[in-house]
Amino acid sequence: MKKIIIALFCSALPFAASAGGNIEKGKALAEKANCFACHGKDYNTPIDPSYPKLAGQHQDYLAHALTAYKRGDKANGRANAIMGGQVQNLSGQDIKDVAAYLHSLPGTLVLKR
Repeated sequence: MKKIIIALFCSALPFAASAGGNIEKGKALAEKANCFACHGKDYNTPIDPSYPKLAGQHQDYLAHALTAYKRGDKANGRANAIMGGQVQNLSGQDIKDVAAYLHSLPGTLVLKR
């Protein structure tokens, strides 16, 4: 039984590694795109209350949202002209990197009350 558990764990490692992103590259990409201009210098204080706080947000959610903005009004996409323009030149790995960076920041999101 112990060998089966170890084998399952080891076989899952490549999937976990491929889901990750590079925080430093993500930081550079976020700075280059001036994401802070709308989402706030600390990514916790957006300039408009309808804009999301990004710092500390779940990495998989951020990657999904950025991918949806890239799709635009296609199936499962998000039609937002500003965000669509921001993500058009990002590769899949770039999206993972930005998501990893924003996830790594201290956030003010309330997870439980």
